Amino acid sequence: MNLEVKIGKKLLPNPVGVASGTFGYGSEYESLIDLSQLGAIYTKAVTLEPRAGNDLPRLIETPSGIINSIGLANVGIKRFIEEKISYLKTLPCAIIANVAGSTEDDYKVVVDKLENCNCIWGYEINVSCPNVKCGGMAFGTDPVQIERLTLMLRKRTDKPLIIKLTPNVTDITVTAKAAESGGADAISCINTLVGMVIDTKKKKPVLAMKTGGLSGPAIRPVGVAMTYRASHAVKIPVIGMGGIMCADDAIQYLLAGASAIEVGTATFVDPKIPTQVLDGIQKYMKQEALNSIADFWKFIE
Repeated sequence: MNLEVKIGKKLLPNPVGVASGTFGYGSEYESLIDLSQLGAIYTKAVTLEPRAGNDLPRLIETPSGIINSIGLANVGIKRFIEEKISYLKTLPCAIIANVAGSTEDDYKVVVDKLENCNCIWGYEINVSCPNVKCGGMAFGTDPVQIERLTLMLRKRTDKPLIIKLTPNVTDITVTAKAAESGGADAISCINTLVGMVIDTKKKKPVLAMKTGGLSGPAIRPVGVAMTYRASHAVKIPVIGMGGIMCADDAIQYLLAGASAIEVGTATFVDPKIPTQVLDGIQKYMKQEALNSIADFWKFIE
């Protein structure tokens, strides 16, 4: 049984990663889960400058999920290198830095600085950020911006380059193809869906920023469908995520065409779910006589 996943010129030891924004920088979970069993840790987003995040409240539970409006709170690239890299380089799994920014130059500078960090296996580029030079439109909603940004970053690194797509578009195959045309080694989908909760007694939105990103089991069918569409539109690997709570959820993504998956919100419920998912995938492969991750793809055209 071969669990390895090739992305660009590198191999992940297995397809199960933990999603950016829900797993911190790894140290927060080291006493709760065996990190050596993970295929990859996708770090909390790294931006050029430190970000305090949005005003409180910025998290609320919803039926079968949560809505967050964290605002990409993080320590910024300088402190990330000074304070986080020394720990990350000790970890036994692949470290994929999630990179975010408000301008193309932001992404460029962050990637340039991370290129000197040998422990960084690759990059997951968060294109759900608003491009302040284009009137606040998120990079990820405009295929032209996606392709241009990907082309720029491709010239700056030989490490695996993964573009994380937003589901808040009319047709995800268009943005997936734009990332592929720009030279991405893979795409990951999906990021959160826009959602809102209103307090009917106070007659105003619960979150300080009014809307936020919906994640959790409620979005799994959307994530599976978009992974299916994207994986059948491009030739590069697709990393599926959104609402994975157990092995069966992850297997649905793999059958839909994903090469790997990320577990996110589920780690708030039980930090051991990622390793349970990996165990479940292995058992399923033995049961169904599947020899590699690619064998999943032959069932659904």
